[in-house]
Amino acid sequence: MPLHRLRYNQILPITMDEAWTFFSNPANLCRITPDWLCFDIRYQESREMYPGMIIEYTIRAIASIPMRWVTEITHVDKPGFFVDEQRLGPYRFWHHQHHFKGCVQGTEMTDIITYSMRLGLLAEPVHRLIVKPRLERIFSFRQQALENIFG
Repeated sequence: MPLHRLRYNQILPITMDEAWTFFSNPANLCRITPDWLCFDIRYQESREMYPGMIIEYTIRAIASIPMRWVTEITHVDKPGFFVDEQRLGPYRFWHHQHHFKGCVQGTEMTDIITYSMRLGLLAEPVHRLIVKPRLERIFSFRQQALENIFG
């Protein structure tokens, strides 16, 4: 199965420490995720992020059917970046890097998502017609929500 990559950059008018505090708290994911995804944190080990941390969510990505998503925080370099990887969920592979870099306007945030699909021969048509457009909608919503939260 081929790997797909998405990259999103956004400048936020906040310090790197403020960005870290917001993004490293899994509870804030609900604030920057569209309601139609019905994102719900079911379990997190700690409020403080650390390598090896497991977070369990439910989402309703397809036809409002609840789906478990379990991620592990695999890398943490406060306040510069962290990585979450899917351990259980809809993708064959999911690796999401969150980078924070200070800039004149505040903090440049970069998301780099690398993923591959399940579904064998159906994977590419489903990716092209459904998955990629949905991920683009989710991250567009996220950018708008962050603008609303941070001004």
